[in-house]
Amino acid sequence: MKLWEKDTDLDKQIEQFTIGRDLEFDMLLAPHDVRASEAHAEMLCSIGLLTKEEFSDLKNGLKLIAQKIENGTFRIEESMEDVHSQIEKELTETIGEAGKKIHMGRSRNDQVAVALKLFYKEKLSNIHAQIINCAEALLNKADATKQHLMPGYTHSQIGMVSSFGLWFASYGEALIDDANYLHGIEKLNDQNPLGSSAGYGNSFPLDREKTTQSAGFSALSVNVVYAQMTRGKTELWIGNSLASLAYTIGKFASDVCLFVSENYKFISLPENITTGSSIMPHKKNPDVFELIRAKCNQLLSVPGQIALLTNNLMTGYHRDMQILKEIIFPALENTEQILDILLYALPRIEVQENLLDDAKYDNLYTVETVNKLTAEGLPFRDAYKLVGRQVESGDFVPDKDIHHGLIGGLHNLRLDLIREKLITKV
Repeated sequence: MKLWEKDTDLDKQIEQFTIGRDLEFDMLLAPHDVRASEAHAEMLCSIGLLTKEEFSDLKNGLKLIAQKIENGTFRIEESMEDVHSQIEKELTETIGEAGKKIHMGRSRNDQVAVALKLFYKEKLSNIHAQIINCAEALLNKADATKQHLMPGYTHSQIGMVSSFGLWFASYGEALIDDANYLHGIEKLNDQNPLGSSAGYGNSFPLDREKTTQSAGFSALSVNVVYAQMTRGKTELWIGNSLASLAYTIGKFASDVCLFVSENYKFISLPENITTGSSIMPHKKNPDVFELIRAKCNQLLSVPGQIALLTNNLMTGYHRDMQILKEIIFPALENTEQILDILLYALPRIEVQENLLDDAKYDNLYTVETVNKLTAEGLPFRDAYKLVGRQVESGDFVPDKDIHHGLIGGLHNLRLDLIREKLITKV
């Protein structure tokens, strides 16, 4: 069954190609299509296009389908083009004539669009919560390790004294910014396209404000042409937010892979979350963070894929947009998996204490020595040159007794201010 079907048969090979992987992804849209269909039916009843009895039948029929979806017995038959066709078919078989009226006042275009928006709304809310949990785990780790010093690098060379607290907190703050970015995308996504029909409105006196409220949207996508134009644009917004998040987490994973290596040994991972080698018995490989890095690199390509798929399409719906599901659905799933395993692994990272006791890190203290001399009255440029000559001659002796509160970034840690940056969702 196809929602556009009349009395002609579609070539089977063409049909198989045009459906593609849609049935696989459509199962994820099923509960959201049911919710939007109930909101649509309620609105049709409120404007007199359905009787109260017909709406009651539709509501009961949709409830039965929702229960099948929840208990895992709902299936999209091979003869069905998509989940929307399956739900309408089951409604008609269950409640009779009223099921044939559910599509009145809508097109598959806005039917798909509203189900996608509700699906994205749920997914983005979950991911937002996961990001905050990971950010909090990083800030807690920062607080626990703030007294332990580590080298700070510029140009891949040792630069200044830093601390593990500052390192962990930097990624915690980055994730809070990513959460705030995603929150903005959530608000943009949370607009109701239902009632835009095929993108040019409908001659029925539809109450779009009512469906906005009933379906749980915070706002209405007002212009009916633009409501359809958000297909592709919404996915691009989401893709950009996932890429920003991936940029942060991928960089952290890369740090972990470097810092856990034998030549650094800044941190260690427990043996039960590392893997071994088939011929090298000493190996403890950080595979989990290597895979996090790889998956993050994949996510960085998502906005480009979406833009290349949609950027030259003229106004109106095009079947090209079906392929968006094949890009954004796996990206959302991968993001959830990345955040889940990151939250699991973070508390298990152990930092190396007394790392800077090693003489090879002595030059990290040059800046603090210059600052100390300057505070004692020596002009900065003279102090800089003096310490530079000491380093060149091998006479520089670091003052490692400088109060740790003044080095390693502890005076800049301010975890309280970082937490305050998080935008509270209303």
